[in-house]
Amino acid sequence: MEITPGTRASDAERQAIVDQLGTHMADGRLDLSEYDLRVAKVYATTTRDELAVVLSDLPPLTKKQQAAPAERKPGTRFPIWQRIEAGSWLGVSVIVLVIWGLISLTAGELTYFWPMWVIGPWGAVLVFRVITGWEATPGTQTHLRQLQKQTKHINPH
Repeated sequence: MEITPGTRASDAERQAIVDQLGTHMADGRLDLSEYDLRVAKVYATTTRDELAVVLSDLPPLTKKQQAAPAERKPGTRFPIWQRIEAGSWLGVSVIVLVIWGLISLTAGELTYFWPMWVIGPWGAVLVFRVITGWEATPGTQTHLRQLQKQTKHINPH
């Protein structure tokens, strides 16, 4: 990818740099924490010069290494953070349902269904986040859009 000085970087160029960083991490040149820091820097950049700095101490990738990310199978439509949150919700839901079931079993009758106060609100938040794509973790596109909206609101120029 040609990087012209002073020109604003596009989202596609940022994604290409992130893909290269992922390859460097897979090859062992970067550890996970340094990868995270560099990815956050990439998404915070505005010009191509800043993108070049992120890769300045890493060797250029071969054609084979650059083609490798394109050969990956498409993943699920849900990002990893949503799958982790859904797994946590499911695990906690099963635990509270088992506890409620054991309490009802020992009482000899169905007791008040209190797990709805754990399962319901948490599930509603997860569904909201899946529908809206809301993910305000630093370095993510949503977080950067939120920061841009805040700065435009503060400085309308």
